[in-house]
Amino acid sequence: MRSACVFVFDAYGTLLDVHSAVSKFASALGVDAIRFSETWRAKQLEYTWTLSLMRRYEPFWTLTERALDFAFAKFPAADRALRTALLDAYRTLDAYPEVAPTLELLRASGAKIAVLSNGNRAMLEAAFRSAKLDTCLDRLLSVEDVGVFKTDPRAYQRVLDEFRCARGDVTFVSSNRWDVAGAVSFGFESVWINRTQQPDEYVELAPIKVLADLTALALPPIPNSN
Repeated sequence: MRSACVFVFDAYGTLLDVHSAVSKFASALGVDAIRFSETWRAKQLEYTWTLSLMRRYEPFWTLTERALDFAFAKFPAADRALRTALLDAYRTLDAYPEVAPTLELLRASGAKIAVLSNGNRAMLEAAFRSAKLDTCLDRLLSVEDVGVFKTDPRAYQRVLDEFRCARGDVTFVSSNRWDVAGAVSFGFESVWINRTQQPDEYVELAPIKVLADLTALALPPIPNSN
């Protein structure tokens, strides 16, 4: 992988474990806890795509609340008294264990480190402060500033406007294959963090690397033996 001037990371699912909120209350939610969490996440994303197609925007936190309410309706056995606790847990999601050391190594190499997220600024600041990742970042960028969600090209343009750099200076990193496709379409070299070994999609918009986690991003390139 080439040396990038700017590494740009998606937040939710890439740096922050979106399922860690439900996992803290798995016993209370019962046998449907995993499906409950998956539904919450799926609806959260679905709402961003639907609104973008309608050329409308609402804060990601509003969509997170709405998606949680849908999950409660989908799984009526789940105790609605957990709603506030689950939302509080989403504000303070756990980071994956390799995230902090990887970001620190990349910064030490001279790269700029940024996040570009669908999350609105208030929820991002709370999450990264709680995960103790705020000091690892040069920029925390939200699509809130442009009023449209990824994969709209205007969302990715936010990076170029902020850093005053060219597309070729950016390596974009996400665990969401649709997000990687959007970034590739925009012109970023992109890395897919495939944590759960999902099958590939959008093969015509391929990443330059597929990795199981972030660790290899900070490893030096293997010298060519020829």
